[in-house]
Amino acid sequence: MTVSVEQTTGGAAQAAPGAADAVPESAGQAAGGSAAQALRPHAEDAFAAELAALAAQDDRPRPARWRLSPWAVATYLLGGTLPDGTVITPKYVGPRRIVEVAVTTLATDRALLLLGVPGTAKTWVSEHLAAAVSGDSTLLVQGTAGTPEEAIRYGWNYAQLLAHGPSRDALVPSPVMRAMAEGMTARVEELTRIPADVQDTLITILSEKTLPIPELGQEVQAVRGFNLIATANDRDRGVNDLSSALRRRFNTVVLPLPASADAEVDIVSRRVDQIGRSLDLPTAPDGIDEIRRVVTVFRELRDGVTTDGRTKLKSPSGTLSTAEAISVVTNGLALAAHFGDGVLRPGDVAAGILGAVVRDPAADRVVWQEYLEAVVRERDGWKDFYRACREVSA
Repeated sequence: MTVSVEQTTGGAAQAAPGAADAVPESAGQAAGGSAAQALRPHAEDAFAAELAALAAQDDRPRPARWRLSPWAVATYLLGGTLPDGTVITPKYVGPRRIVEVAVTTLATDRALLLLGVPGTAKTWVSEHLAAAVSGDSTLLVQGTAGTPEEAIRYGWNYAQLLAHGPSRDALVPSPVMRAMAEGMTARVEELTRIPADVQDTLITILSEKTLPIPELGQEVQAVRGFNLIATANDRDRGVNDLSSALRRRFNTVVLPLPASADAEVDIVSRRVDQIGRSLDLPTAPDGIDEIRRVVTVFRELRDGVTTDGRTKLKSPSGTLSTAEAISVVTNGLALAAHFGDGVLRPGDVAAGILGAVVRDPAADRVVWQEYLEAVVRERDGWKDFYRACREVSA
Protein backbone atom coordinates (compact mmCIF):
# COMPACT_ATOMS: atom_id res chain seq x y z
CA MET A 1 0.00 0.00 0.00
CA THR A 2 1.31 3.46 -0.83
CA VAL A 3 0.54 6.60 1.07
CA SER A 4 0.94 10.29 0.38
CA VAL A 5 2.53 12.78 2.70
CA GLU A 6 0.92 16.11 3.45
CA GLN A 7 3.17 19.14 3.39
CA THR A 8 4.08 20.25 6.88
CA THR A 9 3.98 23.86 7.88
CA GLY A 10 6.87 26.03 6.89
CA GLY A 11 8.15 25.00 3.49
CA ALA A 12 9.56 27.63 1.22
CA ALA A 13 8.08 30.47 3.21
CA GLN A 14 10.40 29.85 6.13
CA ALA A 15 13.49 32.01 6.26
CA ALA A 16 16.47 30.48 8.02
CA PRO A 17 19.23 32.83 9.13
CA GLY A 18 22.78 32.32 7.90
CA ALA A 19 25.84 34.34 7.02
CA ALA A 20 27.61 32.28 4.37
CA ASP A 21 25.83 33.83 1.41
CA ALA A 22 23.69 36.89 0.88
CA VAL A 23 21.48 38.47 -1.72
CA PRO A 24 21.63 41.49 -4.02
CA GLU A 25 19.32 44.34 -3.08
CA SER A 26 17.18 43.98 -6.20
CA ALA A 27 16.63 40.29 -5.57
CA GLY A 28 15.70 40.89 -1.96
CA GLN A 29 13.12 43.46 -3.01
CA ALA A 30 11.69 41.00 -5.51
CA ALA A 31 11.09 38.47 -2.78
CA GLY A 32 8.94 40.88 -0.80
CA GLY A 33 7.39 40.47 2.64
CA SER A 34 9.23 38.67 5.37
CA ALA A 35 11.77 37.20 2.94
CA ALA A 36 13.04 40.71 2.20
CA GLN A 37 13.72 41.16 5.91
CA ALA A 38 15.55 37.85 6.33
CA LEU A 39 19.27 38.03 6.91
CA ARG A 40 19.76 35.31 4.34
CA PRO A 41 16.63 34.54 2.26
CA HIS A 42 16.25 31.17 0.59
CA ALA A 43 17.38 31.12 -3.04
CA GLU A 44 13.83 30.83 -4.38
CA ASP A 45 12.89 33.98 -2.46
CA ALA A 46 16.06 35.96 -3.05
CA PHE A 47 16.05 35.40 -6.80
CA ALA A 48 12.31 35.11 -7.34
CA ALA A 49 12.32 37.75 -10.08
CA GLU A 50 14.97 35.93 -12.10
CA LEU A 51 13.24 32.58 -11.71
CA ALA A 52 9.93 34.11 -12.81
CA ALA A 53 11.55 35.76 -15.85
CA LEU A 54 13.15 32.49 -16.87
CA ALA A 55 9.89 30.56 -16.44
CA ALA A 56 8.00 33.11 -18.55
CA GLN A 57 10.40 32.81 -21.50
CA ASP A 58 11.31 29.15 -21.15
CA ASP A 59 9.69 27.26 -24.04
CA ARG A 60 11.91 24.18 -23.88
CA PRO A 61 10.76 20.75 -22.66
CA ARG A 62 10.62 20.37 -18.89
CA PRO A 63 10.89 17.10 -16.97
CA ALA A 64 7.88 16.18 -14.83
CA ARG A 65 7.23 18.67 -12.03
CA TRP A 66 10.24 20.83 -12.92
CA ARG A 67 9.67 24.58 -12.74
CA LEU A 68 12.21 25.19 -15.53
CA SER A 69 13.77 23.26 -18.38
CA PRO A 70 17.31 21.93 -17.91
CA TRP A 71 18.58 24.69 -20.20
CA ALA A 72 16.89 27.37 -18.08
CA VAL A 73 18.22 25.83 -14.85
CA ALA A 74 21.76 25.98 -16.23
CA THR A 75 21.19 29.58 -17.35
CA TYR A 76 19.95 30.47 -13.86
CA LEU A 77 23.14 29.11 -12.30
CA LEU A 78 25.62 30.39 -14.88
CA GLY A 79 23.97 33.68 -15.75
CA GLY A 80 23.04 35.24 -19.07
CA THR A 81 20.74 37.71 -20.79
CA LEU A 82 17.24 36.67 -21.84
CA PRO A 83 15.64 37.74 -25.15
CA ASP A 84 13.63 40.45 -23.38
CA GLY A 85 16.81 41.94 -21.91
CA THR A 86 16.45 40.48 -18.40
CA VAL A 87 19.89 39.89 -16.91
CA ILE A 88 20.32 36.65 -14.99
CA THR A 89 23.16 37.00 -12.50
CA PRO A 90 25.64 34.10 -12.27
CA LYS A 91 25.29 32.03 -9.12
CA TYR A 92 28.24 29.79 -9.93
CA VAL A 93 31.43 30.84 -11.69
CA GLY A 94 33.12 27.79 -13.14
CA PRO A 95 33.15 25.35 -16.06
CA ARG A 96 29.79 25.24 -17.83
CA ARG A 97 30.05 21.50 -18.42
CA ILE A 98 30.04 20.84 -14.66
CA VAL A 99 26.69 22.58 -14.30
CA GLU A 100 25.28 20.87 -17.38
CA VAL A 101 26.25 17.43 -16.07
CA ALA A 102 24.73 18.21 -12.66
CA VAL A 103 21.45 19.42 -14.17
CA THR A 104 21.26 16.48 -16.57
CA THR A 105 21.80 14.06 -13.68
CA LEU A 106 18.78 15.49 -11.87
CA ALA A 107 16.70 14.96 -14.99
CA THR A 108 17.38 11.21 -14.73
CA ASP A 109 16.58 8.82 -11.89
CA ARG A 110 20.15 8.99 -10.59
CA ALA A 111 20.97 11.08 -7.51
CA LEU A 112 23.63 13.79 -7.61
CA LEU A 113 26.68 13.97 -5.32
CA LEU A 114 28.57 17.27 -5.29
CA LEU A 115 32.11 16.60 -4.08
CA GLY A 116 34.95 19.01 -3.38
CA VAL A 117 37.19 20.63 -0.81
CA PRO A 118 35.56 23.00 1.70
CA GLY A 119 34.55 26.33 0.23
CA THR A 120 33.93 25.26 -3.37
CA ALA A 121 30.24 26.30 -3.30
CA LYS A 122 28.77 22.81 -2.96
CA THR A 123 25.98 23.94 -0.62
CA TRP A 124 25.41 27.10 -2.66
CA VAL A 125 25.06 25.12 -5.90
CA SER A 126 22.79 22.49 -4.35
CA GLU A 127 20.48 25.15 -2.95
CA HIS A 128 20.18 26.96 -6.27
CA LEU A 129 19.66 23.72 -8.18
CA ALA A 130 16.79 22.78 -5.85
CA ALA A 131 15.32 26.28 -6.10
CA ALA A 132 15.40 26.27 -9.90
CA VAL A 133 14.16 22.71 -10.34
CA SER A 134 11.50 22.50 -7.61
CA GLY A 135 10.97 26.07 -6.44
CA ASP A 136 11.80 24.94 -2.89
CA SER A 137 15.30 24.53 -1.46
CA THR A 138 14.17 23.87 2.12
CA LEU A 139 13.76 20.08 1.97
CA LEU A 140 17.12 19.73 3.68
CA VAL A 141 18.83 17.17 5.91
CA GLN A 142 21.95 18.56 7.57
CA GLY A 143 24.48 15.80 8.05
CA THR A 144 26.39 15.59 11.32
CA ALA A 145 27.90 12.83 13.44
CA GLY A 146 24.62 12.80 15.37
CA THR A 147 22.18 12.69 12.45
CA PRO A 148 19.65 9.94 13.26
CA GLU A 149 17.93 7.61 10.83
CA GLU A 150 14.65 9.47 11.46
CA ALA A 151 16.09 12.57 9.76
CA ILE A 152 16.19 10.68 6.48
CA ARG A 153 13.22 8.32 6.87
CA TYR A 154 10.51 9.54 9.29
CA GLY A 155 9.86 10.10 12.96
CA TRP A 156 6.89 9.96 15.28
CA ASN A 157 4.77 12.41 17.23
CA TYR A 158 5.17 10.66 20.57
CA ALA A 159 2.08 12.20 22.12
CA GLN A 160 -0.01 10.77 19.28
CA LEU A 161 1.93 7.52 19.35
CA LEU A 162 1.31 6.95 23.06
CA ALA A 163 -2.33 8.00 22.84
CA HIS A 164 -3.36 6.10 19.71
CA GLY A 165 -0.48 3.84 18.73
CA PRO A 166 1.23 3.83 15.31
CA SER A 167 -0.95 5.68 12.84
CA ARG A 168 -0.70 7.95 9.84
CA ASP A 169 -1.43 10.98 12.02
CA ALA A 170 1.40 10.12 14.38
CA LEU A 171 4.01 9.88 11.62
CA VAL A 172 6.33 12.87 11.10
CA PRO A 173 7.74 12.84 7.54
CA SER A 174 11.38 13.68 6.90
CA PRO A 175 12.34 16.17 4.17
CA VAL A 176 13.31 13.21 1.99
CA MET A 177 9.93 11.54 2.48
CA ARG A 178 8.13 14.77 1.61
CA ALA A 179 10.24 15.18 -1.52
CA MET A 180 9.40 11.64 -2.60
CA ALA A 181 5.68 12.12 -2.12
CA GLU A 182 5.55 15.53 -3.79
CA GLY A 183 8.03 14.99 -6.65
CA MET A 184 10.50 17.52 -5.31
CA THR A 185 14.27 17.78 -4.89
CA ALA A 186 15.66 16.85 -1.46
CA ARG A 187 19.08 17.89 -0.21
CA VAL A 188 21.49 16.10 2.14
CA GLU A 189 24.40 18.22 3.31
CA GLU A 190 27.74 16.72 4.41
CA LEU A 191 26.76 13.15 3.60
CA THR A 192 30.08 11.72 4.76
CA ARG A 193 29.56 13.22 8.22
CA ILE A 194 26.53 11.00 8.74
CA PRO A 195 27.17 7.61 10.40
CA ALA A 196 27.51 4.80 7.85
CA ASP A 197 24.44 2.86 9.05
CA VAL A 198 22.31 5.99 8.67
CA GLN A 199 23.78 6.73 5.23
CA ASP A 200 22.69 3.31 4.03
CA THR A 201 19.07 4.26 4.70
CA LEU A 202 19.31 6.01 1.34
CA ILE A 203 20.07 2.84 -0.61
CA THR A 204 16.47 1.64 -0.84
CA ILE A 205 15.22 5.18 -1.45
CA LEU A 206 17.62 5.74 -4.35
CA SER A 207 17.46 2.28 -5.91
CA GLU A 208 13.84 1.22 -5.39
CA LYS A 209 12.45 4.77 -5.16
CA THR A 210 10.38 3.69 -2.21
CA LEU A 211 10.44 4.22 1.56
CA PRO A 212 8.88 1.38 3.59
CA ILE A 213 6.90 2.14 6.76
CA PRO A 214 6.86 -1.32 8.38
CA GLU A 215 5.05 -0.08 11.50
CA LEU A 216 2.01 0.68 9.34
CA GLY A 217 2.49 -1.97 6.68
CA GLN A 218 2.72 0.85 4.14
CA GLU A 219 5.28 2.58 1.95
CA VAL A 220 5.85 5.91 0.24
CA GLN A 221 6.65 5.61 -3.44
CA ALA A 222 8.53 8.44 -5.08
CA VAL A 223 6.56 10.24 -7.76
CA ARG A 224 8.09 11.62 -10.94
CA GLY A 225 10.15 14.71 -10.27
CA PHE A 226 11.79 13.35 -7.12
CA ASN A 227 15.55 13.38 -6.86
CA LEU A 228 18.22 14.00 -4.27
CA ILE A 229 21.32 16.20 -4.14
CA ALA A 230 24.01 15.33 -1.61
CA THR A 231 27.20 17.21 -0.83
CA ALA A 232 30.41 15.80 0.61
CA ASN A 233 33.75 17.21 1.61
CA ASP A 234 36.62 15.23 0.09
CA ARG A 235 38.78 16.23 3.06
CA ASP A 236 36.52 13.94 5.15
CA ARG A 237 37.76 10.71 3.58
CA GLY A 238 37.94 8.12 6.30
CA VAL A 239 35.34 9.80 8.52
CA ASN A 240 32.30 7.90 7.23
CA ASP A 241 33.19 6.74 3.75
CA LEU A 242 30.27 5.91 1.50
CA SER A 243 29.68 2.22 0.94
CA SER A 244 30.19 1.03 -2.62
CA ALA A 245 26.48 0.19 -2.77
CA LEU A 246 25.49 3.75 -1.88
CA ARG A 247 28.13 5.42 -4.02
CA ARG A 248 26.81 3.56 -7.08
CA ARG A 249 23.45 5.28 -6.60
CA PHE A 250 25.04 8.69 -7.15
CA ASN A 251 26.50 10.45 -10.14
CA THR A 252 29.47 12.31 -8.65
CA VAL A 253 30.36 15.80 -9.85
CA VAL A 254 33.54 17.34 -8.47
CA LEU A 255 33.45 21.11 -7.93
CA PRO A 256 36.98 22.45 -8.38
CA LEU A 257 38.64 25.48 -6.90
CA PRO A 258 38.67 28.49 -9.25
CA ALA A 259 41.01 27.85 -12.15
CA SER A 260 42.61 31.30 -12.21
CA ALA A 261 43.27 34.19 -9.86
CA ASP A 262 41.07 36.46 -11.97
CA ALA A 263 38.14 34.04 -11.68
CA GLU A 264 38.58 33.81 -7.91
CA VAL A 265 38.82 37.60 -7.56
CA ASP A 266 35.59 37.89 -9.56
CA ILE A 267 33.82 35.39 -7.30
CA VAL A 268 35.03 37.06 -4.11
CA SER A 269 34.13 40.52 -5.39
CA ARG A 270 30.58 39.47 -6.32
CA ARG A 271 29.90 37.72 -3.05
CA VAL A 272 31.41 40.44 -0.88
CA ASP A 273 29.33 43.03 -2.71
CA GLN A 274 26.15 41.02 -2.15
CA ILE A 275 26.89 40.34 1.51
CA GLY A 276 27.91 43.95 2.11
CA ARG A 277 24.63 45.24 0.71
CA SER A 278 22.60 42.78 2.79
CA LEU A 279 24.40 44.03 5.91
CA ASP A 280 24.11 47.69 4.87
CA LEU A 281 27.88 48.08 4.68
CA PRO A 282 29.13 50.93 2.50
CA THR A 283 30.78 50.05 -0.79
CA ALA A 284 34.53 50.18 -0.37
CA PRO A 285 36.20 52.29 -3.06
CA ASP A 286 39.25 50.63 -4.62
CA GLY A 287 38.60 47.53 -2.54
CA ILE A 288 39.50 45.35 -5.51
CA ASP A 289 43.21 45.80 -4.73
CA GLU A 290 42.87 44.25 -1.29
CA ILE A 291 40.60 41.51 -2.62
CA ARG A 292 43.24 40.58 -5.18
CA ARG A 293 45.89 40.62 -2.46
CA VAL A 294 43.88 38.26 -0.24
CA VAL A 295 43.23 35.92 -3.17
CA THR A 296 46.91 35.94 -4.12
CA VAL A 297 48.00 35.03 -0.59
CA PHE A 298 45.45 32.23 -0.36
CA ARG A 299 46.29 30.78 -3.78
CA GLU A 300 50.06 30.85 -3.21
CA LEU A 301 49.87 29.17 0.19
CA ARG A 302 47.26 26.72 -1.09
CA ASP A 303 49.35 25.76 -4.15
CA GLY A 304 52.70 25.76 -2.34
CA VAL A 305 54.36 28.05 -4.87
CA THR A 306 54.39 31.77 -5.67
CA THR A 307 52.46 33.12 -8.64
CA ASP A 308 55.62 33.49 -10.74
CA GLY A 309 56.63 29.90 -9.95
CA ARG A 310 60.04 30.92 -8.61
CA THR A 311 59.62 30.20 -4.92
CA LYS A 312 58.29 27.00 -3.38
CA LEU A 313 56.27 27.43 -0.20
CA LYS A 314 55.05 25.30 2.67
CA SER A 315 51.27 25.00 2.81
CA PRO A 316 49.35 25.46 6.08
CA SER A 317 46.92 22.91 7.47
CA GLY A 318 43.78 24.86 6.49
CA THR A 319 42.07 24.79 3.11
CA LEU A 320 42.25 28.55 2.39
CA SER A 321 39.17 28.28 0.23
CA THR A 322 37.34 30.91 -1.75
CA ALA A 323 34.63 30.96 0.93
CA GLU A 324 37.26 31.84 3.54
CA ALA A 325 38.58 34.64 1.31
CA ILE A 326 35.03 36.01 1.11
CA SER A 327 34.78 35.90 4.89
CA VAL A 328 38.12 37.66 5.37
CA VAL A 329 37.25 40.47 2.95
CA THR A 330 33.72 40.89 4.37
CA ASN A 331 35.10 41.21 7.89
CA GLY A 332 37.67 43.70 6.63
CA LEU A 333 34.92 45.71 4.98
CA ALA A 334 33.03 45.83 8.27
CA LEU A 335 36.18 47.01 10.08
CA ALA A 336 36.72 49.73 7.48
CA ALA A 337 33.09 50.85 7.72
CA HIS A 338 32.75 50.93 11.51
CA PHE A 339 36.27 51.69 12.72
CA GLY A 340 37.98 53.28 9.75
CA ASP A 341 37.30 55.74 6.95
CA GLY A 342 35.32 53.29 4.83
CA VAL A 343 38.26 52.46 2.57
CA LEU A 344 39.40 48.84 2.67
CA ARG A 345 43.07 48.83 3.65
CA PRO A 346 45.72 46.16 4.44
CA GLY A 347 45.18 46.55 8.18
CA ASP A 348 41.52 45.64 7.75
CA VAL A 349 42.25 42.24 6.19
CA ALA A 350 45.50 41.30 7.92
CA ALA A 351 43.92 39.86 11.07
CA GLY A 352 41.43 37.85 9.04
CA ILE A 353 44.18 36.35 6.90
CA LEU A 354 46.17 35.44 10.01
CA GLY A 355 43.15 33.67 11.48
CA ALA A 356 42.52 31.76 8.24
CA VAL A 357 46.13 30.68 7.77
CA VAL A 358 47.19 29.89 11.34
CA ARG A 359 44.90 27.05 12.41
CA ASP A 360 47.66 25.05 14.06
CA PRO A 361 49.40 27.56 16.38
CA ALA A 362 52.73 25.75 16.15
CA ALA A 363 53.17 24.50 12.58
CA ASP A 364 51.05 27.06 10.72
CA ARG A 365 52.65 30.04 12.44
CA VAL A 366 56.05 28.94 11.13
CA VAL A 367 54.60 28.63 7.61
CA TRP A 368 53.08 32.10 7.86
CA GLN A 369 56.23 33.77 9.18
CA GLU A 370 58.34 32.21 6.43
CA TYR A 371 55.88 33.41 3.80
CA LEU A 372 55.86 36.93 5.22
CA GLU A 373 59.64 37.23 5.25
CA ALA A 374 60.46 35.39 2.03
CA VAL A 375 57.62 36.60 -0.20
CA VAL A 376 55.53 39.46 1.17
CA ARG A 377 58.46 41.51 2.44
CA GLU A 378 60.23 41.44 -0.94
CA ARG A 379 57.18 42.05 -3.15
CA ASP A 380 56.86 45.47 -4.77
CA GLY A 381 53.87 47.48 -3.55
CA TRP A 382 53.22 45.20 -0.58
CA LYS A 383 55.16 47.08 2.13
CA ASP A 384 51.98 48.38 3.81
CA PHE A 385 50.50 44.88 3.78
CA TYR A 386 53.71 43.44 5.22
CA ARG A 387 53.69 45.96 8.09
CA ALA A 388 50.02 45.27 8.85
CA CYS A 389 50.61 41.52 8.91
CA ARG A 390 53.69 41.86 11.10
CA GLU A 391 51.71 43.99 13.53
CA VAL A 392 48.90 41.46 13.99
CA SER A 393 51.35 38.53 14.02
CA ALA A 394 53.49 39.94 16.82
